[in-house]
Amino acid sequence: MSNNVKRFLLSSFILLFIVSALHSINPRVEPPFWWADMKNSQLQLLIYAEDISACEVKFDCSHAVIDRLVRTANPNYLFIDMTILPAMIPGSYHMEFIKNQQTIFCYEYEFKPRSEGSANRKGIDASDAIYLIMPDRFANGNPENDNMPGMLEKADRSKPNGRHGGDLRGIQQNLSYIRDLGFTCIWINPVFENNMPRYSYHGYAITDFYKIDSRLGTLDDYCNLISDAHSQGLKVIKDMIFNHCGTEHYWVKDPPSPDWIHQWKGFTRTNYRATTFVDPHRSEYDLRKMVKGWFDTSMPDLNQSNPLLAKYLIQNSIWWIEVAGLDGIRMDTQPYPYKEFMAEWAKTVLSEYPNFYIVGEAWLTKASLVAYYQKGALNHDGYNSYLPGVFDFPLNGAMLAAFNENDGWDKGLARLYETLTEDFLYANPFALVTFLDNHDKNRYFTTVGEDLAKLKMALSFLMTTRGIPSVYYGTELLMTGWEQPEHGEIRKDFPGGWPGDKVNAFTTSGRTPIQNEIYDYLKKLLKIRSEHRALHFGKLTHFIPQGGVYVYFRHLENDCVMVILNNNKSDGELDLSRFHEILDSYSSASDLITQETHALSKTLRPKAKSATIYHLSR
Repeated sequence: MSNNVKRFLLSSFILLFIVSALHSINPRVEPPFWWADMKNSQLQLLIYAEDISACEVKFDCSHAVIDRLVRTANPNYLFIDMTILPAMIPGSYHMEFIKNQQTIFCYEYEFKPRSEGSANRKGIDASDAIYLIMPDRFANGNPENDNMPGMLEKADRSKPNGRHGGDLRGIQQNLSYIRDLGFTCIWINPVFENNMPRYSYHGYAITDFYKIDSRLGTLDDYCNLISDAHSQGLKVIKDMIFNHCGTEHYWVKDPPSPDWIHQWKGFTRTNYRATTFVDPHRSEYDLRKMVKGWFDTSMPDLNQSNPLLAKYLIQNSIWWIEVAGLDGIRMDTQPYPYKEFMAEWAKTVLSEYPNFYIVGEAWLTKASLVAYYQKGALNHDGYNSYLPGVFDFPLNGAMLAAFNENDGWDKGLARLYETLTEDFLYANPFALVTFLDNHDKNRYFTTVGEDLAKLKMALSFLMTTRGIPSVYYGTELLMTGWEQPEHGEIRKDFPGGWPGDKVNAFTTSGRTPIQNEIYDYLKKLLKIRSEHRALHFGKLTHFIPQGGVYVYFRHLENDCVMVILNNNKSDGELDLSRFHEILDSYSSASDLITQETHALSKTLRPKAKSATIYHLSR
């Protein structure tokens, strides 16, 4: 064999090896694509592949500049910081990863055009009413994705805490049910991949922040659901978690750096004391355990003080808002990550989307503590979270007790009154999300002893007081359940959501008479709320409860609604003279439930254990 032939064969072998290597490397690139005309010109890419840190990067794009390559202690990670120039043109641009002067692999990175009006989306406000859905338990629109290749946990509806097969297509198929009830917004519990061995149907043990769980559907399914929701007048809130991920996440198996996840000598659980962030007398020990302890054994605690991780999480939110057309974000466990990071995250998101809505889950029972976590609070340490909304846990606690107690100085309806007197602590009480229950709490109907009258009073109050009301799916069906010993009891399947279900509660005929009674009542309340701007943005004027009766008004310009809650077991006789400061401007009251009209004479007669909602006319 001649030397020329040998050289040819050797060159061919080397070329074949390089081509094979190019095809065998399948890098993880996050975010997988971006947009050409974002307000923030900085972009960070995470590249994950074996020994990638040894590479240099060549980017064939004249409208973006690589500022630096960041290498961590793990050679399998490379972070690329770049600046996107104003002249960036949408398209795919060639990126080469070069090691020892040889191209190891190539990647076509795409910059997409933004949809028109993306930055100025309206978001969510007090004119909205939210319907909360746990996707695994709502409806199974595609049984073929119940069990997917590579997913560790299989569907089994016999297990209260197992996967049941609900999915995104099931939600989409039933959007008209939610719309017809009168809701304007849906909040969907997390839809990220949760590829855990067991009990991750809830969605809070994320194993991929850029992927929809395949048992729920695909990214296209998610985007189609949101597009369809928008076409039906429904907004969508995405549930997000920054405090932790799942133990099956590749970050846990192969962390970028030792400080990516909070490490302890042995498993150390958080103390769940969010008060430590606010407490001026706290110990550093308690604060450290709160912020660095793990939420659960399957949920490693992320260290957002690492600037690379912080940038990753901020970009991830923006990516989802942009790619899916979101209207809002619900942030799980808001106080658990570093509060400085949370403020920077919200500030950055709102700089890109000024009208966007974010609501934080600050699960604290006192208004002074919850108020700390809302944007614009006058905090003792100057902290500003920049989150427009927080969940109103103090009012939730008051609603849990108010209708179960005999009225007294600080009991019964006085709990509602006294809780609302603390609204001066909030920067904007109208941006709070109010609720009777959710996916983590006892079903409200169970809490009030399955008393329909109490539930009706609570729903009436929820829909007429200040804030943005949220209702957990199944409330309109009188779903029951205690959250202990198993959360599955408060997350039961929606009847009719699965092929072969014996009843279909999405239809009138599939509901019992008592279910239709509460369904119709809630629908009427939502209609009343939608028709009166005073119930969205109107001033709240309330009067101290007396004799088990609580009276308050919502008034805005010429729109005035009067609400009477009678917590007594007998009908009442209400002397109207103490309400003259408002009633003197009106002559009659129309009952918005019964459509009966009453003259505003000296008395009204509210029925026992009831809420009466009047629209006042001059």
